Amino acid sequence: MSRTDQHVNTEGSAWKRFWERGGWWRALILVVGYFVLYQGAALALAPIAPSVDDTESAGYVLFFVVLPIFIGGVILILFGLSVGWLRELFGPQPIRGRGWMWIAVAVVLLFNVLRFATIDYAALDFGYVAAWLLAGLCIGFAEELLTRGYVVNLMRKAGHPEIAVALVSAALFAALHASNLLTGQSLFATLLQLLYTFAFGICMYLTLRVTGNLIWPILLHASTDPSIFLQGPHHVDSPLATIAGFGNIPVILVGLLAIIFIRGRVTTDTDAASAVGGTTPAYDR
Repeated sequence: MSRTDQHVNTEGSAWKRFWERGGWWRALILVVGYFVLYQGAALALAPIAPSVDDTESAGYVLFFVVLPIFIGGVILILFGLSVGWLRELFGPQPIRGRGWMWIAVAVVLLFNVLRFATIDYAALDFGYVAAWLLAGLCIGFAEELLTRGYVVNLMRKAGHPEIAVALVSAALFAALHASNLLTGQSLFATLLQLLYTFAFGICMYLTLRVTGNLIWPILLHASTDPSIFLQGPHHVDSPLATIAGFGNIPVILVGLLAIIFIRGRVTTDTDAASAVGGTTPAYDR
């Protein structure tokens, strides 16, 4: 019997017991399964898609961005209910972070604020801006619940050290964005996006660690996508806008450098695992 199997809750359905064992390959199965269902939902919506020629309209964002990711979020909630993890995921984290991890939060938040502050709102319709804010909330919820929620939980249930937890959750998060190749994005642009999303994923992991609750990386992520998609093509002409435009570089540097310093492991205990089927108090050197 493996080390992981010894700590699995023997109660509940075979479905729940399967996921309680955790591990990177179960995390991979979950992410691939989510991706297939999410893409399937987007394809199913295609025949009823409204004819919207203006990609900078609220209607376009709501149907082609918000609705598919909203469905993805519902799928993730249903999965959480099926295994009974939602309370566990949105409760206090079993391991807390170090003070230096606030750097990741500060860097991401700083450039999000700079981008929002330098958007040319006069050139944009209010409904379009509001639609992107809603899209950001849906994206942040679904992507963080999947990667910093379920993937992190699966890795910890298998007893992996936190460096592995961070790397796998960030790598799977980045891999989701490789699908942009299918939409016609160039290979070079996609590779740059994978580098950024991997580093951003590390920053979101650090946010989870240092704040102690999944809601904070969700909200920080929710403020990122709208700031990028709104400020990029519609920014005021100012030095601050130029600085904000280079925001991806500090995020990449902080995310990659932080890997060197990530420590800790969520320890497992046979009695506690039998009682709650999950992780137990941790240590962080």
